[in-house]
Amino acid sequence: MFSDLVRSVFTLVYCLVGVMPGMAVAETNLPTQAPAPVWMEMRQAVALASANGPPWDGPVSGPAGREGMTVAVVCEDLRNGGVLNVAKGVSEASKVLGWKISIYDAGGTPEGRDKAFSAAADSGADGLIIVGADAGENRVHLKQFSARRMPVVGWHVGPLAGPIPDSPVAMNVSTDPLEVARTTAAAAVLESAGRAGVVIFTDSNFAIAKAKANAMVEVIRACKGCTLLEVRDIAISRNAELMSAVTKQLLARYGKRWTHALAINDIYFDYAAQELTKAGRASDSISMLSAGDGSSSAFLRIKAGTFQTGTVAEPLNLHGWQLVDELNRLLSGQPVSGYVAPAHLVTAKNIAFDGGSQLMYDPDNGYREIYRRIWRR
Repeated sequence: MFSDLVRSVFTLVYCLVGVMPGMAVAETNLPTQAPAPVWMEMRQAVALASANGPPWDGPVSGPAGREGMTVAVVCEDLRNGGVLNVAKGVSEASKVLGWKISIYDAGGTPEGRDKAFSAAADSGADGLIIVGADAGENRVHLKQFSARRMPVVGWHVGPLAGPIPDSPVAMNVSTDPLEVARTTAAAAVLESAGRAGVVIFTDSNFAIAKAKANAMVEVIRACKGCTLLEVRDIAISRNAELMSAVTKQLLARYGKRWTHALAINDIYFDYAAQELTKAGRASDSISMLSAGDGSSSAFLRIKAGTFQTGTVAEPLNLHGWQLVDELNRLLSGQPVSGYVAPAHLVTAKNIAFDGGSQLMYDPDNGYREIYRRIWRR
């Protein structure tokens, strides 16, 4: 399959040179630690990851859509573009099945999570979808759904795609976060010809964010000429409050040594870019690359050439449809499909395709019609 081929090439390159391919650069700028044959493999992987309209490699069969279902949707924080667009995908797919959904926004706070999960548990819903709230951090809340034997699926609720051990979450819908993170970090390595000065932004409140950050750290440290300046732990929910001051601090501390900013989510750059502009930094003086999620603001920055050069975007709307499909399988007494969508690198060269005109990554692979056929709709 397409995604398997991409992952196998990425694994080969990572094992050989300690980095993952992320962005095409001129051969004259090839980092010295990468031999010519590996460079060709890197270029192949980039071509696959950047391809327009990647073919559908997900499920093509499954149970017909259940009728009359009600679903509770607990969202970590609808201010987060990734969470918001997944929720929109859930809503779009639910309408096709005629399901009634109730959305509970936790607002990114412990108090908000308490209220959202309690309301969802008391709603009498047939199933639960969790969008962005970490399953491990919310294991106490999830016990009440286990007691009710309510089927549960989630998006970005753990560090890896698939079932979440020791929890009722039967399927964590996600791209491969390690593939996403390594691709992002490698883009910085290749873009800088192996001389990147890197700051990484993460949020330790989420296992998936920690896994991504650790993977990016490994790639940067494997690059002999690169410098890992710092890893900053900033809660996504506090970006608006903190990122401006943090960006000022980093500029004062590292100056021109800071050449690349990597993050586990595009939202960090919403505020950092504003501060870089105020500081008079040229758009090509710092390159921003995100290991998720392909927000509209990220697309705008990439199109305009304003600091951000890439995002390994999540197919957010597709993931919303997949959540509904996985839940439908559980409600029908069948196992989940376990599908993992391939990572996709968005740059200025391919941003016009696959939903780019709507400022999102929405793969042109016919997934809506495929799910409609599976559900007999």
